[in-house]
Amino acid sequence: MSENRVEQVELLSSDNDSYGGVVVKIEQPIDSKIFPSLLRASISQWRQQGKKGVWIKLPIDHANLVEATVKEGFRYHHAEPDYLMLVCWLPETADTIPLNASHRVGVGSFVMNSKREVLVVQEISGKFKGTGVWKFPTGVVNEGEDFCTAAIREVKEETGIDTEFVEVLAFRQSHKSFFSKSDLLFICMLKPRNFDIEKQNLEIEAAKWMPIEDYAVQPFNQKQELFNYVAKICLSKSEKNYTGFSPLVTTTGSGKWMPVEDYAAQPFNQKQELFNYVAKICLSKSEKNYAGFSPLATTTGSGKTSYSTSIIKVSSKSNMIESCN
Repeated sequence: MSENRVEQVELLSSDNDSYGGVVVKIEQPIDSKIFPSLLRASISQWRQQGKKGVWIKLPIDHANLVEATVKEGFRYHHAEPDYLMLVCWLPETADTIPLNASHRVGVGSFVMNSKREVLVVQEISGKFKGTGVWKFPTGVVNEGEDFCTAAIREVKEETGIDTEFVEVLAFRQSHKSFFSKSDLLFICMLKPRNFDIEKQNLEIEAAKWMPIEDYAVQPFNQKQELFNYVAKICLSKSEKNYTGFSPLVTTTGSGKWMPVEDYAAQPFNQKQELFNYVAKICLSKSEKNYAGFSPLATTTGSGKTSYSTSIIKVSSKSNMIESCN
């Protein structure tokens, strides 16, 4: 009878992942008094099966199971508005469960009209509140959103101006900027399709077209190294002395040392558009026919180190696409 009872112990429903672990999705209500025994029995079986990482996705309406899960050795991995993900590494080996997303991605939009005026705003809240600083429209890229689309959206939301994406002028990376997360900001050039501003009243105090020279000489831009650097890039672009990165729409399709020609000629790279494209860039770079973005270490207003792209003119190569043709 004892053996029969062991065989009949109920286990949590789970799916195998691609890395030797399991994913548990709690979808049906479970009594919080019964859940600990179910979890312990499931962990025992997973250990016998040689499973590694265990992921438990708890919807917000099952928050009553969090304490019991943590008591069995699980830790928080990440949270979304409707669920909490907990993880546990079972074997007595190094834990290789990947960390939660490390970066937040933002965009800043450089929009210039035919009069060499740039679109700028003053914000109602945030660190620029009440400073009198005129800045480019900025914002955070949404989940699943391309950053070029985000740049267009943010300009439209803040100023009412419709735009067309042209290219990436620069990007910068900073650390510990948002709840210990790192931050990537892409400076995008957009082409305006209309010029009559209709500012958003919730976040924007004022918006206008400003001569680019006036934007660049603002005291804040002069004092803050990173802002000064971006202003110089935009000035250079306005004078047609700078070339950024243009977009290429692709579809996505995983060590040793290998001749770059052999790497590029692999059938997989030939068939997968994105990999083929990167291989062409690397071939061009190996032949010294391509210039990329070099890092520039700067300090932010809070004294933290930030990295941004240096001003590079790609000489006769007008953009990534042409340099590979």
